[in-house]
Amino acid sequence: MIAYLEGTLLKKETDRILLLVDHVGYEVLVPAFVMETLNGKATGDGISLYIYYHQTDRQPKPVLIGFNLEAEREFFQLFISVEAIGPLKAVKALNYSISDIARAIESKDVGLLKRLNGIGERMANKVVATLHGRTGKFSLIRDADMPSAASAAAGPDFIAKVIDVLVGQLGYRTTEAMEMVKAAMKRKPLIADPEDLFDEIYRGQQSGTTGS
Repeated sequence: MIAYLEGTLLKKETDRILLLVDHVGYEVLVPAFVMETLNGKATGDGISLYIYYHQTDRQPKPVLIGFNLEAEREFFQLFISVEAIGPLKAVKALNYSISDIARAIESKDVGLLKRLNGIGERMANKVVATLHGRTGKFSLIRDADMPSAASAAAGPDFIAKVIDVLVGQLGYRTTEAMEMVKAAMKRKPLIADPEDLFDEIYRGQQSGTTGS
């Protein structure tokens, strides 16, 4: 199964690209929010994408769907767990950033979810009912910066894991991630696992309380 591709841009269309990797051209579907990040790319430029690979008995032709961040692919896998939202429907629906969609789910903003391509009010309510309480981490994805390979290890193991996700998957700088963790632990000193820490960081972002 293909999980990651790094190569040269050969062609760019409205909803897909052709990526040359070791003399093989891969057609990769990309959601609208990913395509926006590729607007400045030209033929011959290098591109790397995390890949969701889709192939079933009903869909025997492999479909590759590309994302800039591993966390975006993880959200996509969660999104398609909603009944009646398959990968091809989902890739067309994601015309907002993952962080915006995740915030809408957590705040039960059906109005924004209805503006996703192909998602009406009934489906938007189903998305909220299925995913509410499970997408707070993804609302922290930073839209402005692409990820670095950096990671950090500070404090107890679960704190190091959270910092590693914030930096390696969600696109924050190490100093920003450490400050967010520090502020969350100051507000709630008895946090003892990564899930609670992510929840507290999310609450802090929502309330605008990110500093110490």
